[in-house]
Amino acid sequence: MKKRLKAWLPSPDSIRNNRWLRWLGPTLHHPRLWHFSRKGIAMGLALGIFFGLLVPVAQMPLSAAAAVILRANLPMAVASTLVTNPVTFGPVYYGAYRVGKAVLGEPPLTEAQASALLERAVKTQQAEGWKDRLEGALRRLATVGKPLVVGLAIVATVSGLAVYFIISAIWTLRVRWSRSRRLKDRVTRLKPSADQP
Repeated sequence: MKKRLKAWLPSPDSIRNNRWLRWLGPTLHHPRLWHFSRKGIAMGLALGIFFGLLVPVAQMPLSAAAAVILRANLPMAVASTLVTNPVTFGPVYYGAYRVGKAVLGEPPLTEAQASALLERAVKTQQAEGWKDRLEGALRRLATVGKPLVVGLAIVATVSGLAVYFIISAIWTLRVRWSRSRRLKDRVTRLKPSADQP
């Protein structure tokens, strides 16, 4: 399993030479950043998912910096930021917005209200200059921003913690299963067969 995982993850050289991560310099040579342990893998996955969901840009450098500080598995932290990509970006941010609206106690927009706001935004974009459009975009971001930020913080934190505990539990169960299987094999090898006197 480790071999398959290592083949899938970015290599140490590719991470060290990455233009976004090169600024970390010699700290990328610490052996715990590349070690496959329960804590390192679980923490790396949790950090990558947390920053992948929370931050729309510069996810990899932030998760790499956090992995270096916390001595988590660096390739796992960098690779798991891809939880948000062009395919998942829309649903994740829409869901986080809805969570934020619910937590803040704001009623969700009806379809008619959303259509009216969209029509008004399109008309004002066509009629105004770039300065007016920028101000309008910032106003709209202020109304959408608070529920979105609250929702992203909740979704990212819950997802990161859930992934950490799930991976830790799976790792622990797998180790216990492997040990019990080896113990059973050893017992069957040591048990005298019925044929022997």
